[in-house]
Amino acid sequence: MSEPRLRLDKVERLFRTEAGELPVLRGAELALHPGEIVALVAPSGTGKSTLLHLAGLLERPDAGEVFIDGRPAGTLGDEARSALRGRSIGFVYQFHHLLPEFTALENVVLPQMANGAAEKPATARARDLLGSFGLQGREDHRPGRLSGGEQQRVAIARALANRPGLLLADEPTGNLDVATSDRVFAQLLEAVRGAGVAALIATHNPELAARMDRVVTLREGRIVPA
Repeated sequence: MSEPRLRLDKVERLFRTEAGELPVLRGAELALHPGEIVALVAPSGTGKSTLLHLAGLLERPDAGEVFIDGRPAGTLGDEARSALRGRSIGFVYQFHHLLPEFTALENVVLPQMANGAAEKPATARARDLLGSFGLQGREDHRPGRLSGGEQQRVAIARALANRPGLLLADEPTGNLDVATSDRVFAQLLEAVRGAGVAALIATHNPELAARMDRVVTLREGRIVPA
């Protein structure tokens, strides 16, 4: 079997409060392989966002290790972690977080240029991605002139722009109406499967979760089958 895109090895995370230490993750373990799409379904307050932040190298675990493509990230300095995150991990959030002063095209071009791509190939890549999400003719629109579904499709295109091996998504269609959510999620799955990306997608929607390869949840700080 191929090397996992993401592997969490006995990851622990606790928060210190006035009342004492609050353990959130207690030896969490998970492996995601190329092309595998996993749903993370768990009640609010159980650590879903913390888990995604650790997997995305936005936080460090208190114990255990996070491996990206077999490389341990825990011992890397901040600059190396940022570089690894930029080239290997894509993020999609419930709210699109597009830069409002830039067009849809520019929002997909800029992350590529920040990662070292030249403007011309970055623009071509952005146009191809936006076209694959049915956004031809909308490339020059700023986010404020796009519908909610269009904004989220731009956000997904942006997340895939640098050809990451791992995609992390936190309720990526949770801010959309049911019909739009279904269409956008179908496009997300198609794009991720087509690119062979490993994806961990947090969702409260059991119908969306059922369309993924497997479903996991958090129980007492550990990752278990749902």
